[in-house]
Amino acid sequence: MRIILKILAMPFVVILTIFGAVFTFILFLSGWVFYVVSFLLGIGGAGLLFTGETVSGIVLLVTAFLVSPFGLPAAAEWIADKLDDLNYTLKDFITS
Repeated sequence: MRIILKILAMPFVVILTIFGAVFTFILFLSGWVFYVVSFLLGIGGAGLLFTGETVSGIVLLVTAFLVSPFGLPAAAEWIADKLDDLNYTLKDFITS
């Protein structure tokens, strides 16, 4: 029975390996774009705070935080790590 489950798990390992590599590559490339956008939004938000438009400045600063490495990219990296863990777990199951 275990051999049947191992055979069924093999396509998932291949798919997870390819998907994980592509996802990590896209995450790396989008990180540079997010860093630049976060910097520009932060500068714009600080500028709006100094000119007296408090609400717009705070909105831009919160958006800059979400786009920064501590916001959405961190969540995407967490998802990539979990997919990688799942891939290694399936590989261990197949080789055991």
